[in-house]
Amino acid sequence: MTTNRGRKALMLALSVAAVAGVGLVGGGAGPAAAAGLEWGDCDPAVKPLPGQQCATLSVPLDYADPDGEQIGLAVARLRSTRPEARRGTLMVIPGGPGSSGVQRLGQKGAALSKEMNGAYDLVAFDPRGVGGSAKARCGFAEEDRRLVTLRSWPAADGGIGENVARSRRMAEACARNGGAMLRGLTTAHQVRDLDRLRQALGERKLSAWSVSYGTYVAAVYAQKFPGRTDRWVLDSSSDPDPKRVARGWLAGMARGAEDRFPDFAAWASAPERDEDGLRLAERPEDVRPLFLDLAARLDREPRASTTAGTPLTGTVLRQALQQALYSDAAFPAFARLMSQALDPAGVPVLPPELAGPMPDEAATVSVGVICNDVDWPASVPAYERAVAAERIRYPLTAGMPANITPCAFWKGGAVEKPTRITDRGPSNVLMIQNLRDPSTPHSVGMRMREAFGDRARLVSVDKGGHGVYLGNGNACGDRAVTRFLTEGVRPAEDVLCR
Repeated sequence: MTTNRGRKALMLALSVAAVAGVGLVGGGAGPAAAAGLEWGDCDPAVKPLPGQQCATLSVPLDYADPDGEQIGLAVARLRSTRPEARRGTLMVIPGGPGSSGVQRLGQKGAALSKEMNGAYDLVAFDPRGVGGSAKARCGFAEEDRRLVTLRSWPAADGGIGENVARSRRMAEACARNGGAMLRGLTTAHQVRDLDRLRQALGERKLSAWSVSYGTYVAAVYAQKFPGRTDRWVLDSSSDPDPKRVARGWLAGMARGAEDRFPDFAAWASAPERDEDGLRLAERPEDVRPLFLDLAARLDREPRASTTAGTPLTGTVLRQALQQALYSDAAFPAFARLMSQALDPAGVPVLPPELAGPMPDEAATVSVGVICNDVDWPASVPAYERAVAAERIRYPLTAGMPANITPCAFWKGGAVEKPTRITDRGPSNVLMIQNLRDPSTPHSVGMRMREAFGDRARLVSVDKGGHGVYLGNGNACGDRAVTRFLTEGVRPAEDVLCR
């Protein structure tokens, strides 16, 4: 989720230093008991942590008609175990669009609770369309709900005719079946829902830890409700340009893959991979041509996989790479997939998320938000030219980030005008960003940093992958976020964690 506008000066300002800085005034603790929410035991299906409670928040389907139809949003919390240390509520804002806040709380709640040491109640909710919240359904065909078709990969020869037909078909399905619930899937409504949750919790201000797409939600909230933000963390941001929004995030993935691939190449060529049979080449510089050649061969001759009816194609291999670049922990499985494909007798085992279609509800929310948030170009020839150029410049992603989507044929256009992020508001934002992020590249995240101006400080981390805090093992970065959230101490200037 790239240009160079003003980033050199900011990069020069990065200090290789210990993260130390100035204190921020806190927002004050809210009441220990939430108002307007009936907390109870969580459904075992959400795999709640010990002590986790769940509730349903009622919000308007359409905020233009606040007294009209209401829908329910799933909410979860882990209460502070040290009431004397509690200073408020920390919202855990997930990525996506389409990720579950309740699920993320379950994944990160234990580690986050330990870091916060009772300073906050930890609260998250499932955005509209997600998890336990009210759903929208476009009624997509099964073949249109696969990750390799939701991501608009061009044909092996670079043609986009099939992508155009699919995008048109999906937009028509949403216009036919989505209704008011689909039109309510917007970042602006998620921000309003977040503020409605703040009111239900009885809090004057909220603190937040947001990740990936969630950083855009957090940025828009900080712009619309600056006086209701306490300590605000944006982890792995992209460009908030209101003219492009998700279109710009998608485009950045081409740069991100290039930034991140050398980490995988170094790992996959290291001698210690020999003992696991996962060493793909003797030198890091040989891994990239090996991958590109294998993908081209699979374009010509797909290999049968262990999933009946779903072969390993060049497109599937490229999509599997995109997922593997998110975390070092995914490198072994992807190297094994490449090894199986390189072995004439091997039978590739596809990653589970590539072996079948997504549920219709999940596909609907992932498409609905990005298409409702901003108007997308509609010229098919323009997409064809962009894809042709991208395939030459960024062969790892083969033109996918520049390709057409259902948004090109979206009925009704953007639901409302996107928000422009500015430097007007309290200086209480801490950004943290990996230098080699495959999804939200550091160079693109710098545009969020520029937009906030003196409202923010940036901690850059010399690591690869998507998601930083409590995710990549960098003690310097983790310490910076923990200290900010618990003590209000933020770096005096932008810093770099080696």
